Amino acid sequence: MRNWMQRLARLLRHRWAEGRMQAAVPDELLDRLGRRVAASEQRHTGEIRICVEAGLPLSYVWRDASARERAVALFGKLRVWDTEHNNGVLIYLLLADHAIEIIADRGLTRVIPADTWEKLAQEMGSAFHDGHYEDGLTQALGYVTALLHTHFKVDAGAAPLDGDELPDAPVRLRTGHGFRP
Repeated sequence: MRNWMQRLARLLRHRWAEGRMQAAVPDELLDRLGRRVAASEQRHTGEIRICVEAGLPLSYVWRDASARERAVALFGKLRVWDTEHNNGVLIYLLLADHAIEIIADRGLTRVIPADTWEKLAQEMGSAFHDGHYEDGLTQALGYVTALLHTHFKVDAGAAPLDGDELPDAPVRLRTGHGFRP
């Protein structure tokens, strides 16, 4: 367990992360990503959600929770697990900890090894380290699209998908505000 000074430092880092949010993921980027998700989902039966959070809620920081723990909780709250084919993917960024988590539903974990998602997160991290958030997110979205198209493509001759199971717009969570659907 971390000592109280380390916890305090993490708490402050998470409170101050809000200022970086708009610079890292401006509204225009969120709009472009939402359109890319919508276009992607025309090629496969999967669902992709992108969630960016400046800092963890106080309860997570206080108990020294990881970005992975928060991503798994948001996977449920955003209902990514609740798709017809169990093939949803959550791409989660936690700016305060410089953390990237990719959570794939059980339909995907049956056909795609876990290290595939870890490699993708590392590639995203390299782009983000250089300040290229849009490039990292766009490349990740392209990679996830290719995986979903390979394993869950729309049947040839089928009518285009007429409705999403989940919203396409990325979710941006402000520091400490939690999540309300």
